[in-house]
Amino acid sequence: MTRWGLIGASTIAHEWMIGAIRATGGDVVSVMSSSAERGRKYADDHGIAKAVTSLDDLANDPAIDAVYISTTNELHRDQALAAAKAGKHILCEKPLAMSLDDARAMVQAAEDAGVVLATNHHLRNAATHRAMREAIKAGRIGMPLAARVFHAVYLPPHLQGWRLEKPEAGGGVILDITVHDADTLRFVLDSNPVEAIAFSQAGGMGKGGLEDAVMGVLRFQNGVIAQFHDGFTTKFAETGLEVHGTEGSLIGRNVMTQRAIGSVTLRDANGEHDLPLDQANLYETALSAFHAAVAGNGKPSATGKDGIWSLATGLAVVEAARTGGVVKIAPGI
Repeated sequence: MTRWGLIGASTIAHEWMIGAIRATGGDVVSVMSSSAERGRKYADDHGIAKAVTSLDDLANDPAIDAVYISTTNELHRDQALAAAKAGKHILCEKPLAMSLDDARAMVQAAEDAGVVLATNHHLRNAATHRAMREAIKAGRIGMPLAARVFHAVYLPPHLQGWRLEKPEAGGGVILDITVHDADTLRFVLDSNPVEAIAFSQAGGMGKGGLEDAVMGVLRFQNGVIAQFHDGFTTKFAETGLEVHGTEGSLIGRNVMTQRAIGSVTLRDANGEHDLPLDQANLYETALSAFHAAVAGNGKPSATGKDGIWSLATGLAVVEAARTGGVVKIAPGI
């Protein structure tokens, strides 16, 4: 059994991760919060035995094998470095860090310590995206030419906060959502992005100069060009991912979501066919792979290097939106 410590008494841990850890054979034994009162209540609410306020206390607890980092983005680096130094395996929320240098330092520290480091990119665990990846590999749409991602949603009030108000914490839609698009496209297309162009938007929700929507295009090594639309401001849109090839198209509807829902339709010369899907909880799929990696069997579904790629893409989109130019994507790994 992998024994977990939570770095951050977060909403995502409450809604998804604690249940996924427990459902896949792990146990949550401690939670760290900067507020002793919040940490104690969070622990009581979730049946966690211990609550601490110090990173050192959690990282150096011999009862903990792995940590889940879900604090604001600017804190990830130091927390991951402390965990690696203490010999703890690490599952970190995206983006891994605020800069590529910091993200690369996190990956190197984990490698040096011999611990597993994973990025919590949940979407590549969806049955929909896995079915799309396999269909492309099987040649069912011929040569992929183009993709489109619709990931504009409405950010609910209980999740707004720093995502809309704190540039210094890595707020804004690009580092929150576009990084997910980048990872999902890398996974589905089995190719890396090489350059980005983008326009950002201030639709009235973002503060302090933060964008709350963005549109752009990524070019991939295999020649695919991919449109993306991400937003915090669209209350009535649905999400989707399409990949169009020389011999067919894959149409994914309601697939850019935390829930195990959505459909994938293959459209080709023979008509339309829904792909069979083995739907399962995305986070439980991720935790099963993580627990196996800790036991020496395989690797996490999204590694630290995957996290570097998605961060590099997000930062390129930020720069492209700022300058209006084409920006090369260079993860440096």
